[in-house]
Amino acid sequence: MRHAIFSFCNQKGGVGKTTSTINMATLLGMKGYKVLVIDMDSQANSTSGLGEEKPALEFTAYQLFVDNSDPSQLIKKTVQKNVDLIASCADLSGAELDLVDQDRREFILKGELEKLKNQYDFIFIDCPPSLGLITINCLTASDYIIIPLQCEYYALEGLGQLLNTFQLVKQNLNQELEVGGVLMTMADLRTNLTQQVIEEVRNYFKDKVFGTIIPRAVKISEAPSFGQPAVVYDTHNRGTIAYQQVTKEFLNRFGQFDQNAPQEKVMQETTSQPQGTNQEGEV
Repeated sequence: MRHAIFSFCNQKGGVGKTTSTINMATLLGMKGYKVLVIDMDSQANSTSGLGEEKPALEFTAYQLFVDNSDPSQLIKKTVQKNVDLIASCADLSGAELDLVDQDRREFILKGELEKLKNQYDFIFIDCPPSLGLITINCLTASDYIIIPLQCEYYALEGLGQLLNTFQLVKQNLNQELEVGGVLMTMADLRTNLTQQVIEEVRNYFKDKVFGTIIPRAVKISEAPSFGQPAVVYDTHNRGTIAYQQVTKEFLNRFGQFDQNAPQEKVMQETTSQPQGTNQEGEV
């Protein structure tokens, strides 16, 4: 499967959505795949997390909704190998007001991305933490939705609303949309609650759940302040190893391995606290 568009989507903030987007994109770029990250969150965390300054307004994702210009003019190469970016800015939060009165307002992003799709192996959209018109545009334009889900009880409460939106988009706007995967994030495997949440999610989503679970890790939290994905900031921490493994799973589903790429360390999922960790669960 090549030339696919993925929306990383969850209306709940702070679940590892942006972190997963930029780290998986970076690892795919390292393997030789050409990746475009589109930052659709007005907080612009994917933009800064890839080491990019917030650009002038006329060169951001906002223009995808308000102009009929060439979207390729919005693309910026990042310092990460094979990873390009359409950045975000604070003005994107007002784009939904611009969309309300437009014809076929749910399909505007889809039309723009059709012009770019064949230039990339994968396009990753970092969706905003809401289920408004911007997110609906993202889902309508996508082939798959990736759902990052924090390993906490409250993360399950809003899942029904997200799945309802997914079904409405699939039935009425994009019949090809599928759940590409559910990614369990920010896990503290020492607690019974985390184990219960993991079990409940796996019982519901079955094989849609990635086998690798992303642990809580100090280095993952630190990396954005240095303008780097965690997999670049610290190549040996538990978070990086987990993202390496989940990216391999991703490629098993949607791509092919580069046989010439070096083999990374593999983190097998565990059900108990690893030895040699500190209070935050970091090696």
